[in-house]
Formats: sequence, structure tokens, C-alpha cells
Amino acid sequence: MKEPDDQDTDEEKSVTSKSDGKKSLRSSKSESRSPVQEDNTFLEDDTDETFTEGEGSYLEEDSDEERLEGSLSSFQYDDLQSTTVPQQTPAPAVEEAEEEVKKKISESFFYDYMELASMPFVTLDSNIPLDLLTLVHSFGYDCRKRANLQLLDDSIAVYIAGNQLIFLNLKTKEQIYLRSSSGEGIGVIGGTEKGYAYVDFNYSGNLLASVGSNPDYTLTIWNWKEEQPILRTKAFSQEVFKVTFNPDNEEQLTTSGSGHIKFWEMAFTFTGLKLQGSLGRFGKTITTDIEGYMELPDGKVLSGSEWGNMLLWEGGLIKVELCRGTSKSCHNGPINQIMLYEGEVITVGSDGYVRIWDFETIDTADVIDETGLLEIEPINELQVDKNVNLFSMIKMNETGNNFWLAQDANGAIWKLDLSFSNITQDPECLFSFHSGAIEAVAVSPLTYLMATTALDCSVRIYDFASKTPLAQMKFKQGGTALVWVPRMVNFTGAQIIVGFEDGVVRILELYDPKGLTIFAGRKKILDADIQLKQVFKPHTACVTALAYERDGEILATGSKDQTVFFFEVERDYKPIGYINTPGPVCQLMWSPMSHPESTLLIICENSYILEAPLPTIKQEEDDHDVVSYEIKDMCIKCFHFSSVKSKILRLIEIEKRERQRELKEKIREERRNKLAAEMGEDGEKEFQEEEEEEEEEEEPLPEIFIPSTPSPILCGFYSEPGKFWVSLGGYDSGFLYHCEFPPCDESSDFKEQKDEPIDVRYLADTEDNPIQTITFNINKVMMFCGMKNGAIRVYVLNQNDPSLTSLVDYWHFNMHDNNYGCIKSIASSFDDRFLVTAGADGNIFVFNIFSEFMLRKDMKAKVPSPRFGIETEPIPEDIEDPKAYSIENARRKREHDKLLKEVGEIKARKREQIKALRSEFCKLLEMNEKLPKHMQFKRTDFDVDSQIRAEMHRKTAFKIQQVEKELAWEKEKHELGLMKLKNRFRDPLESDTIVVHAILSDHKISSYRLVQPSKYSKFKRASQSERKPSKLDRFEKEGPGRKDSQRDAGGSVTIQEESIIEKGKKFRPKTLSEIIVENQIEKTRKLIIKAERAQLKIQQRKKEWEELYKSKPGDDYEDPKDLQAIKEAQVYMGDFNLKTAPDYKIPEHMRINAAKKEEELGHLDSLVHGNKRHMNKCILSLRDLKVAVVEEIQCLVQELKNIQSTLHISKHIPIPKIPQIHPEEVPEKRFQYDEETLLNFKQQQMKSNDEKSPRVEQTGSGGPVGGFLKLSSGKDGDLTTGDSISRSSKASTFSLDIPKCLEFEKAEPTDVELEIMKRDEIKHVYMQQYLVNRIKELVVTFDAELRLLRHQKLKLDTQMKLSDLHHVTLFQEILLLKNFEKQENILQERVNSLDKEEQYMQWKINETLKEMEEKKNEITKLQEQEKALYAGFQAAIGENNKFANFLMKVLKKKIKRVKKKEVEGDADEDEESEESSEEESSLESDEDESESEDEVFDDSICPTNCDVALFELALQLREKRLDIEEALVEEKKIVDNLKKEYDTLSKKVKIVATNLNAAEEALEAYQREKQQRLNELLVVIPLKLHQIEYVVFGEIPSDLSGTLVFSNHALRRLQERIRELQEENSKQQKLNKEWRERRKQLIREKREMTKTIHKMEETVRQLMISKFGRVVNLEALQTLSVNTTLEELKIRKLRKELANAREMKMWEEKIAQMRWELMMKTKEHTRKLYQMNDLCIEKKKLDSRLNTLQNQQGNAFQGPREADVVAREEVTELIQLQAERISALKEEIALLRRKGGLILPPIQSPREKEIQPADL
Repeated sequence: MKEPDDQDTDEEKSVTSKSDGKKSLRSSKSESRSPVQEDNTFLEDDTDETFTEGEGSYLEEDSDEERLEGSLSSFQYDDLQSTTVPQQTPAPAVEEAEEEVKKKISESFFYDYMELASMPFVTLDSNIPLDLLTLVHSFGYDCRKRANLQLLDDSIAVYIAGNQLIFLNLKTKEQIYLRSSSGEGIGVIGGTEKGYAYVDFNYSGNLLASVGSNPDYTLTIWNWKEEQPILRTKAFSQEVFKVTFNPDNEEQLTTSGSGHIKFWEMAFTFTGLKLQGSLGRFGKTITTDIEGYMELPDGKVLSGSEWGNMLLWEGGLIKVELCRGTSKSCHNGPINQIMLYEGEVITVGSDGYVRIWDFETIDTADVIDETGLLEIEPINELQVDKNVNLFSMIKMNETGNNFWLAQDANGAIWKLDLSFSNITQDPECLFSFHSGAIEAVAVSPLTYLMATTALDCSVRIYDFASKTPLAQMKFKQGGTALVWVPRMVNFTGAQIIVGFEDGVVRILELYDPKGLTIFAGRKKILDADIQLKQVFKPHTACVTALAYERDGEILATGSKDQTVFFFEVERDYKPIGYINTPGPVCQLMWSPMSHPESTLLIICENSYILEAPLPTIKQEEDDHDVVSYEIKDMCIKCFHFSSVKSKILRLIEIEKRERQRELKEKIREERRNKLAAEMGEDGEKEFQEEEEEEEEEEEPLPEIFIPSTPSPILCGFYSEPGKFWVSLGGYDSGFLYHCEFPPCDESSDFKEQKDEPIDVRYLADTEDNPIQTITFNINKVMMFCGMKNGAIRVYVLNQNDPSLTSLVDYWHFNMHDNNYGCIKSIASSFDDRFLVTAGADGNIFVFNIFSEFMLRKDMKAKVPSPRFGIETEPIPEDIEDPKAYSIENARRKREHDKLLKEVGEIKARKREQIKALRSEFCKLLEMNEKLPKHMQFKRTDFDVDSQIRAEMHRKTAFKIQQVEKELAWEKEKHELGLMKLKNRFRDPLESDTIVVHAILSDHKISSYRLVQPSKYSKFKRASQSERKPSKLDRFEKEGPGRKDSQRDAGGSVTIQEESIIEKGKKFRPKTLSEIIVENQIEKTRKLIIKAERAQLKIQQRKKEWEELYKSKPGDDYEDPKDLQAIKEAQVYMGDFNLKTAPDYKIPEHMRINAAKKEEELGHLDSLVHGNKRHMNKCILSLRDLKVAVVEEIQCLVQELKNIQSTLHISKHIPIPKIPQIHPEEVPEKRFQYDEETLLNFKQQQMKSNDEKSPRVEQTGSGGPVGGFLKLSSGKDGDLTTGDSISRSSKASTFSLDIPKCLEFEKAEPTDVELEIMKRDEIKHVYMQQYLVNRIKELVVTFDAELRLLRHQKLKLDTQMKLSDLHHVTLFQEILLLKNFEKQENILQERVNSLDKEEQYMQWKINETLKEMEEKKNEITKLQEQEKALYAGFQAAIGENNKFANFLMKVLKKKIKRVKKKEVEGDADEDEESEESSEEESSLESDEDESESEDEVFDDSICPTNCDVALFELALQLREKRLDIEEALVEEKKIVDNLKKEYDTLSKKVKIVATNLNAAEEALEAYQREKQQRLNELLVVIPLKLHQIEYVVFGEIPSDLSGTLVFSNHALRRLQERIRELQEENSKQQKLNKEWRERRKQLIREKREMTKTIHKMEETVRQLMISKFGRVVNLEALQTLSVNTTLEELKIRKLRKELANAREMKMWEEKIAQMRWELMMKTKEHTRKLYQMNDLCIEKKKLDSRLNTLQNQQGNAFQGPREADVVAREEVTELIQLQAERISALKEEIALLRRKGGLILPPIQSPREKEIQPADL
């Protein structure tokens, strides 16, 4: 499958050879241009509607460029016939392409690999076999290619290596190779580099999306089964990394790349199906390259960024930027891949981390502040390893495992386990490779071993015969050159010499470690190992070339620092010297044995080639006096290459024109002879005329061109003595140049020299693809060339052909990547059986060179055996510092130091002279002071110049200021470094380690080194118990409270509205009618209040009785305290069931989760931290006590010395030693320093630098701390503070003053004086003994305190160790619980939801029952109201009323009333409609019957002699009775509906309860499983022997599985519980007996109370009969005190009359207003009628004039004029308008004549609306 502008070169084959050899890229392009154009034209015509605009321009530019290239190289095919044979393009290529496009791939179709696979190119008739080189193995991996790791199945991985697709068996490590179809490299797995940079199938697999690489970056959608594109457009103007389909919407695609992300959609437009792209706008976010992204199901896109945060895109904009807590980035570096796996988002970062994120959190993320950042935390994370750069991952389909393969851009393939459980496997590195370009490769001269190095700082050894990597060694810098030491130097072939980018050269020794002495405990022995043998640094820049002299005596090293260094190999690589070169060295080669002299060929990059003779080796000469290693007397030959390519092209053009001229002359001569023979002299003239016509001007020859920048020299080799071949890049590529050195001339300048080659050899197809490196086989028959585009070319030469005359036939094949796979190094094995190539694409290929001898399959290289004593040899110190001195710089530094030393000695002599002069000057000053004052010189008289001193001070201050400015940056840098160190290491410390030593003994005690508390003690997560609401009060907060709040809110709204109305009424003046109404209302209100108070009193009394009856306990009543006590006993009675039992049920309060366990761990950490902190405080106070003791001892010792100074020496007691404060007792002193400390440290550092011993350098790194400690201890050794000094001065006052020596002679003391002296002596002896005892007491007391605290700390240490063990157990439990947390939360949420649903339904049932109870109470109240109504009416009638029966019939008569339907929004109306209709029909039938019975009397007329008031009262009460009956019916309906609802809810509650039980059982089973997993964890419990009671025959059995660890406290509690239960049992029996007696007494009291109640009821009944004559209802009498309905109707009547009066007044005012308006309209109508009359008269006049004009001009004009037609139309419109206005006015007049008519504006026509503005 090809894109329209791509060309498949697989169809280009040789004319005569059927070897399927491919031609080179350039020849294929130039010869296949026309079919490509035709093919493009066909595809463009066929898919015109789907391609985007601008496509043709790309094709035209491409074709024009390649035409130019073809024309540039066309001369080569005309001239150099011996090198190439022209090829022919098959004619029917276009027809075949058309047929292929029309075909559709069937399901069972597969491509023929042998037809499509690229094959080597071989020149025609060369007899070179196609299998000259056969790929044996690939040791490299292009780890920096995107998505370069795929899986076919669980054991087969696929990746790209140059032009090969490698199938790697992960188990057997075998490789299978698949060549590319075009021979031009593989861009991604699925396409070629020329066309594709990334491909992706859609979810259904019928479409394929590809994105092109440089330069077009074309996005193409393919119907791959039909092998043709559907859509095509330019993706972006910069590099595009990736394209993918949205798995949930196949019409959407996403591309990302350099500085952009783009969202695509396939949409139908009026021109057909199109790709519409929307570029993502970063907005405020910094533009970033996007490597990894992922499409979300709802169309959003989650992408990475270069700084490691995730960007959530929606609608082409960044919705939110996701980061971790405290604004930390999600990854420390770019995010290279984002995936969605099992509902979790996986991100792969270049920092080596794989992090798992919650998908829901990301999907619902939104901005919360102006920063646009949202902080989230990963669920899990995995750090693969240090120095890992993860580029991509792919899932391994292993059942039951969550294994992934990861591509490491630092050169590895990892196997990762992302299960995140307690059995998760550590990351495993399956394969390790070089990362990046391979800089050099070398093969062993003895066996099948090869060594490679690269800029990834590693050197690796491979056995390419057995296809296994053997060993590797890492360094600080990358390797740039490598050579295997020849056997002449090391016979075993075990040494390798490697050059590095920092200028260091290292000699490594390879050996087989199996030959070493095996020690016990040694790790797994490898097949090979590398050891550093020697290291030196000859250069300051990277080493580019290494070469041993042919006899192995001298090593030459070349570098980019433009030097070549020579070493004497036999004397441990002693430096000989170096020479300077005019440019960076790229290759070194010593002359072969065939040359008479040994010379070194030095090839520089900038077109210089040097030849240096063998340097002279100085024998045993002391070189300490030599200043430099530079060799200045060496005779060096130089060849400065000058470009001759333009001259060669010019000569070729001249020869071509000469041949054409000869051909034309020959044709012209034949023509002349022919004409002369046919026409004679006329023919001669005609020929001359034709010649004159045919004469053309010749085109000018190509100009001589020399590039301004010299072409770089890539490689070269010797041909003969003084001659060499070189290959150049740039403009001069395409040829091999044979050059010869000019004679050595030391006076000439290399830069001015210009030399040209003596011969050239044309190289086919190397115009833009020069030879990068060249090597030969042993007999020089084959020349192996590594090309710039990664191809391998092999020229077959004749033997002894230094002039390369046979450089014609060659074998060519593309192996490495064509874009960046330049072959860096190529080498053949020692026996010419294998060829090894290393490329810049990181690939290392091993080929089998064609041979008649077959290779053994079990061939294996032999690793050299180790030298004797190699394991005991000291490893030399490596040079790891890239800034270390080179050999030359070290020597120059030595000379510089020598000069500095001499200068220092001169300075010292000068200083001695100045010192002598200074001492002499001081003597003069002393002599001057001894002279009399009038003879003394002044101090200023000694100054020779008064300005000198001021100038010195000024210069000193200026220098100090300059030094401060120079060191300001360093000062700030070191201050920042110190601050960072403090923040990192010191600030997190809460207390450092303090070691307090005893004074007399060796005991000591150390404090704990405490850091800040851990995260578990700081942060608490909501536990599961906190997340689950209780069952008792869940709905107390949500259910009724919410409704009550809504009701309260509604009530508050109505109250607010009423208050607003009342406020409005306050400001209006009251009328007389309003005052009357208010008085009437006030009277009624007072009566109502009186009745309501009586009613309220009755209701309150009823409520009290109800509460009293409710408080009465039932027969089955149980005290809640007893129930709670029983429940607590059941829970805490001590049921010690084993947790390992299968029937163990975890109680609710004992269920544990990760949050609770974290709280437990935090509690443990806080307890440990608190105990350690308390112990640290005790130790710190002990240290302070020691400081105080030492200070007191110092004072006492000073006092003791003063006392002993007055005593005789014979009476002296030994003074106790003053205890010292050790440096570790005051660790804070390490961070205290002053100027003296810094100066001492500087001296110490200078001393260590002078010594330059490795051991001193190692200890020098701890210099600052050691210096600070030493100085602080020396300075504050006795810790004598100001207080101690003052204390010693005070203490000295106790001693007697020492008598001073008198000037006169002492007299003999008297007896009194002797007595005083004796008393003082006794006192001093006592004080001496007292002070010594006091010192001993202080010391002993302190030591006792220390031992006591030490004993306590030992106990605490034991507890801390136990807490550490407990901490480990808790942490393991946390890890286990976190794995169970997700499923547990799901089950718990289900239980909670069901529980909540059950509680809600139960609440609804309770509410229904409550409402039913309320309705029943309301029905009872209504019934009681009806009874009270009849009783009140009976009381109002009286006893002997003759109209009592009539009035009662009027009251009880059933009247059919129209029911008032209230519009309620209840949904239950429809359900109740049938029942209400039935009840209404029954009521109507009852009413009909009552009507039929009561047809005798008429209730509308009051009988004569009947009290009208009673009749009216009967009618009013009847209405009230009917209201009560209607209310009863409604309430009964509601009760029935509530019963139905109750039944429905009861059924639902049962279903939910069943589901809840099932969910709780599932949760219980999961809890049991979790407990079993927790039981499997091992818990360490240290026991002493006396604590073990499970012994068999006095010994501890080996099997302890049946044992139980039980605390003595719990055992004692169980034993005590037995006694407690017995005591409780007897106590409860006594209580039971007492309560039985109490119950009998209460029954007797109840009977007596019942009798008392009956007596009181009888008394009340008799009192009512005596007062009222019968038993009456007092409540009914109190409620009949006022007729509220009648009073309300009267008030309403008054209000209505007042409102009607106001309304009548308003209408009268409106009628007067309308009459006035009618009069005004009539006047206006009259005026308009006059106006209409005038217009009619004017119209009549105009008509007459018009008729006259028409009659006069009728003969002149046959038809009406246009102006007349227009005028007639305007007049007609005007008449119509006036008619409309007349009709409108008539309608208005008719309307105004009507009463209450509305005045509408006059109707205007559209024409009138247009005319009016113009009139105005």
C-alpha cells in the first residue's frame, strides 16, 4: 500500500539479472520518475473529491527537485560505462497499479514476503553472491524510536532495528528477522519511513490512519483492504509524533507533536467527505510538545506536557491542568504515554515512574481558581528504577497477571507488575542495550568477542558467535573510541583500550571469573567480567581515535582538542609527548608491515591529513625539568586537501562534448559525401548552406567551484608509502581520492598549503551518501564500507591492488536506519567469518561473511582466563572528575606551582628583610621615648610621606570591596547550598542525637534522633464507620426536618407578605366605614378569644390525660437501661472466639479498613514519638545537669586552689579532675563557628591539599564538621560561662586574702598571731575536705541519675523495638486492606443504599401511620363537633318548645349541595375518583330518600309563632352540620388511601429487607475473607521462656500451630469474671424476690385507686343533674358562646358595601371622562368631513381638466404617456386612502356613540404611514 506521492522501489529490478537486487536510492528515483507521475495523476483523478487542496504543489516540488538531482548525476552514466549499467523501467507499471487499486484484499489474503522483501543490490556480471553477508544476530535496540515495542503474543515481542523487523522470543531469546519492503527503513511497525511516522487502526479495524514524516507531515485515512486512501490532508507544519482514532467515536481522530495537538473529525460537506481539524489552543498555558495523550469516552482528550502535568482538553481548549498536591507535577519530566485500563488512567513518565489515577476524578475535573490547576493524587505508583526513561508500555496477555512490557529510552526492556498487591513482583530488566548512537566497536584478535561503547557511559562485551551479551561496565562519561589491544601487546587478547568524551583513556581487562578462587557466599558467577587496569588523561576534549603501532611499542591517541599523544606501551604507557594538529582528529592509522618505515596517518576533519614519523623514545631520562610534553622537532608531512570535484565535472563535460563533436563530424562527412555523389558541386553548396544554418553557439563549460567551507574528511587508509585514499563528505562526496604527501617542509605553513589528489575513483550512488568508515578483510580482497544512510557496501578487489583499479563490482544493502543510522564503525572477525556493524541508530548487526566452510551452530567464544593474582591486584583509582587535569596540564600545573614556590621564597626573604627593618624601627621608637620630651621626635616626623599610609588604607579597602564583589556570587551560592542542606537534613529533625557520658564510669546514654511525625499521624482519612450513617438518626436529619424547614420557610414568606400589607395600611387615613368594620371585628375577636381560651384549657387537660396514659407502661414493657445492660453484656462479656475459626463473625465495631488501620498506625507513631520526645527531654535535662555540675565543680576547684595556696603543701589533698564536656554531648556546637574557626579550617584544608594523599582527601571531606567539633570543644572545653566565672569570683571571697610582701622585713609572730594562724589553718583544712567531698557528692549523684535514666531508656528501647515490629505488622495490614478497600467500598455502599432505602420506607410507613392516627383523631373530633352541635341546638330550643320537632327536622334535613372542588396538585386524585363517585352517588340517593320523606314541610318559610332567631339558628347550624359531614367523608377517603399506601410500603419494605440481608451476608463473607487474609500475615511476638506454658515432657514442641498467645491480664480477668458472675447471680435473685413483692403491692394500690375514681365520677354526675337537670357537655356549651360564621358574614357584608361605593364613584368619573373625549372626537370628525369635501371638489376640477387635455392631445399621442399613468395611479391611491380614512372615522364615531366604548387609534394604511414623514 503506497501513498500517492510515495514510490515503491521494490519493482525496480536489474535488466539481465533475476537476483531481485535493489538499486540505490538515487538511481531508483531518477529512473522511475515518469511512472510515479503517471501513477500520481491516476490517483488524483480517482480521489479528487477526497484530497485536500495544495496536494499537487507537493508533488510538483518533489518531482522538480528529483529531476534536478537526476540531471546533476546524468553525466556519470554517460561517461563511466564501466561502473553502471542503465536500467529500464517496465512499461506496464501504470496498468498494474490501476489493477491493484481496484482490487480488494480478501480475508484469507497474505502478501508474499519473498516478492516484497528488499534484496541486496549487486552489480551486473560481477558473480558476487546475493548472500555475501547474512544477518546472524542483532545486539542493539533503537530505544528512542516511538512505540518501538509491540507484542504478537505472550512470548513474542516485535521491534524495529534499522531496516529489519525483529521478532524476539522472550523465553528462548531467539530472533526472527523481517526485511523492509522498500529497503529504505521502517518508520513504525506497519509502514515505511518515507511515508509514515505513525499508524493506527480504528476500533472496528476497517480503516487505517497514517501520518507522514518530514517534510510533508501528511495525515491519510486508508481503506487498507482496497489499498487506497480515503482522505488526505496536511496534519501540521511541524513534526507530528502520533495519530489515533477515538475508540468510542471512529469519526474523530487526534494528532500530537512538536508544540501542538490537533483534533480531527471526518465530516460530510457539500463537496464530499472531508477531514476537518481543530488546533488545540494553549491559552495561558505554555506551549509544549505532546508525546502522550488519550481520548476519553465523552470526546475530551487527556494529554501530557513537557513539565509533567496532565492537560484536560475540551472543545479545543484546556479545561484544567492536573497536578499533584502542593503543586507538584504529576511526573518529573515529559509524560510519554497515557492509557485507560480497567477504569483507571495509567501515565508513563520519563522520570521512570508509572502512576495510576482515578478516571472519575479526571473525567469530572474542573477549574477551581484562576491558576487553572487542580490537585489530585495518584492511586498507586511504581518506580521502575533509577536512571530509567520510560517511553512506552504494552500489556502482556497473561491470564491472572497484570504484567506489562516497558520500553526504556535509556536502553532496556522491562517487565513490570502493576497489580499493586502484597505479592507484586519487583520490576525485572529483561534486556539491556546501548542507549543512543554506538560510537565504536572492536573485535578480539583471538576469538569471537566484540566490545562496544557509546555515549551512554557504558562499555559492553558480546559473544557474537553464541549471540549472548557477556559483561558491561559503567562510567561517569560516555565512550567515543575503542580498540582491542593487539596480541603483540597482550598475548591473551584480554585487554581493551577505550577513549572517553572527557579526554580520559582507560585500559580494561576482560577475564573469565570462573577461573578465580571461589569463596563461600559468593554471588552467581558470570561468564565474563571486566576490571579497570589503568587510566590516564592525555586530552582535554573527547578522544576520537586510538591506534597501536604495528610492533605494539607505541600507542597514539587523537582528540578533538587538536592533539595527538604518544605513549610507550612497554613502560606502562609512559607518556612520550604530543604534537599539535591543524584540526580535530577523526582517524589515526599506522602504516602496515609492507611499508619500510613505521609512520602514523593522522586524518583531521577540516581537510588536513598529516603523516608523523615514529617518535623518539628517550631511555631512562629524568623528565622533571621538562616544562611540557610537546614534541616540537618532529618532521611532519601535511596534505591540505583542495576540492577538485568541479574540475573533474568540467573535464567530464569537455570529454562528453568532444565525443559529441566527433560524432557530428562523422555524420557531417557522411552527409557531404552523399550530397557530393548525388548532386556534385550543387550538393557541396547546399551542404555549406546547411552547415551555416546548423551552426549553434556552444554552452559555456561549468565553472570551477571551490566550497567556502572545506568538505569534512570522513575516513581514509594507506595505499603505498606516502600515499593514501580518503573519503569526503559534503560537496566533494561521490569519489575516493588518491593523495600523496608532499616532501616535509618545516618552514611552510599548513594553512596556506593547497594540495590536490593524484587520482580519483568514482563511487556509484554516493553523491549524497558518502562512505563513513572503511575496513578490509585479512587478505585485502574485500573492502567493507559503512555508508552515511546506514547501508553496507562491499567492494570485491584484486589482490595487491593499492591503486584500487578493480573498484567496480560491489554488493550493497540497506541495514541501519536511512535517516539517522549512519554506520559509525565496522569490523570483521579475526578469521573473516563475521562482520560487525554499529550505527548511530543504536543497532549492532552481526553478519556471516560468505564462505565455503559452514559454521558450527554451537560455536562459542572463549573468554580469556584471568591472570594469576588478578583478584589481589589493587584496582587503580579512576579519574571520574571531568575537570581533572590532563597529562600535559598536570605537568604545566607542576611547573606553575614550582614557579609559585620560587616566588613565595622570594616573598619570604623580602618579608624577613621587612621584619628586620620593622624591629630596628621599633628600637628607634623606644630610644625616642627615652629621650626628654623636648628632644623627642613626633610620631608624624617618622613618616617619609604622609600620603603613603592613607593610600595604603584606601587600596586595602578597595581590594576588600573588589574581593567582596567577586565572591558575592560564590557567597550567595554557598549560602543557598547551606540553606538547602539545612532544609533537607536539619530542619526535618526535631532533635539530634545527644550522648551523655558518666563522669566516673564508662556508662553513657544517647537520645533518639527524632524526625517530624509521619504522614499517618498527621493526616486522617474518613473511616468506614464515619462514612456510614447510623440507622437510628439517619432520617432525623434528612426526612421530616427537611419538610418542616420547607414549611417554616413557606410560613415565613406568608408572614413577610402580611407584614408588608400591614405596613402599607398604616400609612393610609381610616374612613368612618373602616372604623365601624374594625369595631365589629374587635368585638367578634374578643368573643372568639374567650371561647378559644376555654377550648384551649379543655384541650390542655385532655393532652395531660393522654400523656399520662401514654406514660403508662404496657404489660410487656422492659426498662431501656436493662436492655442496654444486656446488650453491653453480650458485646463485652468476653467472648474469646478465635479469628481463625471458619464460623467467626466479625462484630460491627471490630470491622477494620485501611482508614482505621492508618489511624491506628498514626496513633502508634504519635505514641512512639511522644515517648521518645519525653525521653529526649529527660536526657537533655540530664545534659544540662552535667553542664551545671561541671560549672559548679569548676567553681569549687577554683576555691580549692585558693584555699590550698594558704596551706602547707604537706596538708594538700589531691584536687579532683574537672569533668569534660564531650563534643557529642553538645551536637549543636557543630553549627557554631566564628572567624577563628574558619581560619583554622582554611589552614587545615590547605594542609590537606598540600599533602595530596588519597586518604587525607577522603578525610578532608569531613573537615568542616571535624574542625568545628575540635575548635568548639577546645574553645568551650570547660564550658566556663559568665555565670561560672562570677560564681568562682564569689566563691573566692570565702578564702582569706593572701598577705602581700611588705617592703620591710618580717618580724616574729606573736602568740596571738600564731593562734589566729592555727585557727585559720584548721578552718582551711576543713573547707578543703568539705569541698572535695562536695565534688565527689556531685559526681556520684550525677552518675546515679544517669544510671537510673539509662535503666529507664533500656526498658523504653525494648518497647520501641516491639513498637517497630508492631509498626511493620500494621503497615503490612494497611497494604492488604488497601487491596480489599475498593471491593469493600462497593459492597458497603450497596448495604448503605439499601439500608437508607429501608430506613426511608420505614420512615414513610411511620409517617403514614402517624398521619392515619391524626386523621382518625380528626374524624373523632368532627364527630364530637357534630354531637356538640346537636346538644347546643337542643339546649337553645329549650324543653317545652312546640316547634322542636320542626326545627330538628330542619337541622337534620339532608340537602344536595354543589361541592367546592379545590384544585390541589396531588397525584392521588385520579386514584380516588372512582371511590369519591361511589360515595357521592350513595349520598345523593340518601338525600333523595330524605327528600321524599320530608315533602310534607317546607324549610324555606318560618312557621307562624315560631321564633325567627331559632329558625335562622337552625339554618346556620344545618350548614355547619353539612360542612362537618363533608369533612368526615373527605377524611375517611384519606384514611382509606393511607391504608392502601401503608400496604404497598409494607410489601416494598419486605423486598428491600431481603436484599439488605443478602448484601449484608455478602459483605460479611468479604469481611471474613479479609480477616482470613489478615490472619495469614506473620506477627512477631517476643516471649520469654517463663511465659511459655505449652510444653511436652518439659520441652517446647516443634509444632506450635495449635498454640494460642494470651495475655495474663485477660486470663486473670476471665477468672475474676467467674466469681463476679456468681455474685451477680445471687444478687439478681434477691432483687427478683423484692420486685415480686413490690408488684403485688402495686396491684392492691391500683384497685383502691379505681374505687376512688368511680366515687368521684358519681359525685360529678349528681352535681350536673342538680345544676342542669341532666348530664350535659360543658365543652359544647363553651364553644356556643358566639356564632363566628354569622359575625364573619356581617363583616364581609360591610366590606362589600364599602367596596361597591368606591367602585361606583370610580365609574362615574370614568363616564364623565369618556363624554369629554367623545365631544373632542366629534369635533375632530367634523373638521375632517370639511376637509374631505374640499378634496372632493378639488378632485372634480382635476378630472375636468384631465378630460380636456386628453381631448386636445388625443391625436398627437396614440397611447397614454408614462407620466399620465403614474399620476393616475397616485390619484387613485389618494382616493382609496381617503375612502379608508372616511370608513375609519365612521367606525370611530359609531364606537364612541356606544356606552363604555374604547377609543382606539385611527387605522392607517401602509401608504399613509409612508406619506406622513414626508409631509412632516
